[in-house]
Amino acid sequence: MKLLQATVSLLVFLLACSTSNASVLHDACQSFVAICYKDADYGYCVKFFQANKESATADHRGLAVIGTKIIEATAKSTGSLIATMLTSEKNQEQLRCLVACGKGYLDAMDEIGKAAKGIVSRTDGGVEDAVTALGGALDAPLDCEDGFQKLHKPSPLAAEDGRLRKETSITLFVTWTLLPQTKALRPSPIDHPYRYLNTK
Repeated sequence: MKLLQATVSLLVFLLACSTSNASVLHDACQSFVAICYKDADYGYCVKFFQANKESATADHRGLAVIGTKIIEATAKSTGSLIATMLTSEKNQEQLRCLVACGKGYLDAMDEIGKAAKGIVSRTDGGVEDAVTALGGALDAPLDCEDGFQKLHKPSPLAAEDGRLRKETSITLFVTWTLLPQTKALRPSPIDHPYRYLNTK
């Protein structure tokens, strides 16, 4: 009987923990949609984190770490795609634009690496550095698209740039929530780079 009671108690405890941690993910995505951008996609946010199984039991810091892992992979994949495009592009203007995009994605991967270190440092200064670094990582897809717009030509990286922009914006928001609850250390979301998010 005691063994049965202990087993039931353990199951109840695990269920409560699972529910609590699951609500962290959903609460984070609900806050992201409510605070960051009127067209932000709650479902996209949830699926973004759920791509990593560890998100089911992660707290806010854990979600931020997961976010950096995912966007690092996204940036790396797009960088490889750009490298492939460079081998076949004949138009000189578009070639220069692709080269700039490639450099931007290399810089983004460096910024994402800095952000990951800042998050796991568990210090206020480290998190502030992470927020700044993720804001810098957002420059890659934004600048890449801007380059093709200036050429008045459709971007061959529109889908990839849009994906990194959305994913980095979500990661930036969750990282931003780790900052202390003071105006001095927590700038208004309106002033943050993820105001550029467009999930349409």
